Amino acid sequence: MITKLLIANRGEIACRVIKTAKKMGIATVAVYSDADREALHVRMADEAVHIGPSPAKDSYLQIDKIIAACKQTGAQAVHPGYGFLSENPKFAEALAAAGIIFVGPPVKAIEAMGDKITSKKLAAEAGVSTVPGHMGLIDDAEHAVTISKSIGYPVMIKASAGGGGKGMRIAWNDAEAREGFERSKSEAASSFGDDRIFIEKFVTEPRHIEIQLIGDAHGNVLYLNERECSIQRRNQKVIEEAPSPFLDDATRKAMGEQSVALAKAVGYTSAGTVEFIVDKDRKFYFLEMNTRLQVEHPVTELITGLDLVELMLRVANGEKLPLTQDQVQRNGWAIESRLYAEDPYRNFLPSTGRLTRYRPPAETATVRNDTGVFEGGEISTFYDPMIAKLCTWAPTRIEAIDAMAVALDSFEVEGVGNNLPFLSAVMEQDRFREGRLTTGYIAEEFPEGFHGATLSDAHQLDVVAAAAIMMARREQRRTGAVTETHWHVQNGDAATAVSLHQQGPETVVDVGWHSEAAHLHWQPGDHTAKLDWSDGRSVVLKVTPTTSGFRIRYRGADLKLQVLRPHIAALLPHMPIKVPPDMSRFLLCPMPGQVVRIDVAEGDIVEDGQTLAIVEAMKMENVLKAEKRARVSKVHAAPGVVLAVDQVILEFEAL
Repeated sequence: MITKLLIANRGEIACRVIKTAKKMGIATVAVYSDADREALHVRMADEAVHIGPSPAKDSYLQIDKIIAACKQTGAQAVHPGYGFLSENPKFAEALAAAGIIFVGPPVKAIEAMGDKITSKKLAAEAGVSTVPGHMGLIDDAEHAVTISKSIGYPVMIKASAGGGGKGMRIAWNDAEAREGFERSKSEAASSFGDDRIFIEKFVTEPRHIEIQLIGDAHGNVLYLNERECSIQRRNQKVIEEAPSPFLDDATRKAMGEQSVALAKAVGYTSAGTVEFIVDKDRKFYFLEMNTRLQVEHPVTELITGLDLVELMLRVANGEKLPLTQDQVQRNGWAIESRLYAEDPYRNFLPSTGRLTRYRPPAETATVRNDTGVFEGGEISTFYDPMIAKLCTWAPTRIEAIDAMAVALDSFEVEGVGNNLPFLSAVMEQDRFREGRLTTGYIAEEFPEGFHGATLSDAHQLDVVAAAAIMMARREQRRTGAVTETHWHVQNGDAATAVSLHQQGPETVVDVGWHSEAAHLHWQPGDHTAKLDWSDGRSVVLKVTPTTSGFRIRYRGADLKLQVLRPHIAALLPHMPIKVPPDMSRFLLCPMPGQVVRIDVAEGDIVEDGQTLAIVEAMKMENVLKAEKRARVSKVHAAPGVVLAVDQVILEFEAL
């Protein structure tokens, strides 16, 4: 029996594995780099071993250091989590040679499925439906163009050893095929140490649906239903759910049985996931198999009642699976929102810094938050930007979405840019709520990027009412007396006159078109406000006081409200407006990152859309392009330099 487990990972997945190991009575060992010396997973584990400098290639990707940590602590087994060494067959092989249990599939299964080219060939042989494409290696960019033309645009260019959205590009023409090949190859080399690339047909109007598998060493393999993972940005999943709102029972069964057939063909054990692209007619095509635990596994756990980490540990210990296919449940609906340190108002560029405030909603039987951070902790540039995975469960899909919306409203994160407002906005969209999803959802629904949500009339009433009541309380705290009952709430160019009338603990809010009693749970200094309306509806708003009002964040909207007495509001049209400085002459670094390449020199004339520089941040290469024709007057940065957000890279002069 495994009595001591080393987790060869960091962040939320390391914390997740530690929780189950402790529940099973298994002692835990964490490993950490310089950047993670004070990390949550280090604090949670029974023991912790330092394994090197901050860059993953010098620490979490060092096989010898992981094995040395096992020997030092007496750990009999290693759980790899996801990413890093989780799908590296050399790692599993080295552990076996050292007599250490790898909590994952056999080496041959990792080799077969971890290579996307080989896995597609094996899938076809096992009778699994596959996407048309070129499964051989590609020599160079021109070869990539030739292959793309033969398949027919659009095509997907992918790293053979890829994952997590790294080394993936969609190309719609020859120019994009050339650039996509070069960027995918470069990202693959830096992220996985393997720059092999393949190309396949990109299915239009696709859904990304995956089947969760679990297998033991006694020949049993089960499929644990599916997950819908179509809400993606830059090929990285953002919102997942289980089950899929699109599949019928016949398609679900066919996908599950084909996934099991593939797993058995390669002698698969432990947890694994077979990913499919599904078109609008429910035709499905094998995409890849991930030979590890998926990021989004919690939604499967919530609808099946199973602990996948526990099953992985029991399988690794030689035990048989404790259930049969007929006993796999599909109970209710679960949604997962990935909270990233990415600024949605800056095209989701990575954000780094200290979490000055981190207060997730309380975990209950229906709300779950998997995280690896804490208030005061640091989000660094060395690893991916995930802060937490917030999950909700309910009997129906709409109830699960509504629960997620409230949980997101209640989640407080300050200090780094984050995608909370974007996630909240998606929960309100009719298309999402109706389940009309594709992998192009974000690009289609937010073609100009995310600039905040527009609130419905009901939600505007929530915000206006809360702002007026809060200002009245603030003024009462300041003066010690009941203050003005009439207020003017200004939101940009929109103004609302509000009258307040106290009735015991409740306040009657009158905005002209609507009058209703409400009870506000808030006092000056609180960061959130809960508004209970007399009709039973409750809302939670994030609140930050300003000089003349409040900043309120709610359902994807970020509002700066002025709450004024009517006679003061009448003077607003006469107030001067401060004009922001013109920064159009500069190319600014959009995120903290390292300059990979500068493609222009001083004196060059650049055209609209021309590549100017490439900046790498959090393992992704970002191409910066010219927005208009201009002359480069000065180059402020060079390859290899690490820049802060908004630091100047290039300076231009108009032609």
